[in-house]
Amino acid sequence: MLSRAQGTALSVGAVLGTGVISMPAIAADLAGPASLVAWLALIVLSAPLAWTFAALGARWPDSGGVSAYVRRAFGPRAAAAVGWSFFFAVPLGAPAAAAFAGGYVADVLGGGRATMVATFVGCLLIVVVMNWFGLRISGAVQLGLTAVLAVLLVVTVLAALPHARWSHLTPFAPHGWSGVGAAAAVLVWGFAGWEAVSPLSGEYRHPRRDVPRATAAAVLIVGVLYLAVAAASIAVLGPAAGDSPAPLADLLDAGIGGPVRAITAVVAVLLTIGAMNAYVAGAARLGAALAAQHSLPARPFGTVRRNLVFITVVSLLAVASPFALRTQMLLVTGCFTLVYILGTAAALRLLPRGWSRRGAALALAAVLALLVLTGWPALFSLVVAGSAVLYTRLVRIESPSSSSAGSIAPKPSTNPVESLP
Repeated sequence: MLSRAQGTALSVGAVLGTGVISMPAIAADLAGPASLVAWLALIVLSAPLAWTFAALGARWPDSGGVSAYVRRAFGPRAAAAVGWSFFFAVPLGAPAAAAFAGGYVADVLGGGRATMVATFVGCLLIVVVMNWFGLRISGAVQLGLTAVLAVLLVVTVLAALPHARWSHLTPFAPHGWSGVGAAAAVLVWGFAGWEAVSPLSGEYRHPRRDVPRATAAAVLIVGVLYLAVAAASIAVLGPAAGDSPAPLADLLDAGIGGPVRAITAVVAVLLTIGAMNAYVAGAARLGAALAAQHSLPARPFGTVRRNLVFITVVSLLAVASPFALRTQMLLVTGCFTLVYILGTAAALRLLPRGWSRRGAALALAAVLALLVLTGWPALFSLVVAGSAVLYTRLVRIESPSSSSAGSIAPKPSTNPVESLP
């Protein structure tokens, strides 16, 4: 059983991921110092969003997580849309996740994009081979990697702060306030994982008491770490913050010096392998679960190994696509946001009247706004969800005797959101 401290650590680990090693630079490039407003907005949004999923988990502990609540509220077709959104987002997100680490490796070795692509291919092959033979990175190792990242962030901020300059905060919004919205849409990447709170709720000794408290502590920890790194990047690096492929390395170099770039590159690669393992392993098993319950075609998706092949092929196609890194991230964050929309809508239907329902309404309004800010890449998530609904409808017509058609309520081991980076 989980204690409150363990639950807090797991919740932090589900949200605090590899994105923080590069997203401060991406956000600064889009909005300049005003990107801090976007960071603050996402942190504030995290409170009602995390509280909503914590309230669902505290009342109905269910290992199926958000898809189980969507299924309870809206039926199996809506739950299938949740499953598809995660499953098809993973191979598109893998190149973007690895690109963060690739920037750090290229910062040390040189080679630019060629080094970044080589880093991605290497990380992907390691993860696929591990999962092909049934090797998994344990939860303890995953949490250990998260702890290393958290310590690295704290050390980086403290070491770099003496080099901060107020002058780097001006001009505050060089790209206008529209840049803040663009930055917020991308930053959803770094806040995916709050839905992992609800599947964990059944593991607490006292869910109704401990889940809300652990969630509140996790929101505070994640918010402080993210905002501190983003603020330090802008205050220390100034206009160069938006151009840096390795902002943490730049901050450590400014504050400490020495071989910090090589150290951060190694940490970035290890974190990326851990994060990709969580996504790829979860997606491969989720795809097999979807196929077993007639929510995906059984022939190409019926086994874990077939799904590993699918994820590998689509990931390689994604890295070779002409889409920019930001566009690839928006395609993925659009899927995450749609899952949040369905999850908070389910909460509005399931939760009793009171503060929990008001929080769900606030979270739903916010994630709807984020989906709009995503722009045209959000259409991808709508196409994926619509295809899931259409497919399950056709399967039900063709196989009326199948009682499980369209049902997806993956177990913890098949749901990637329970071990998000």
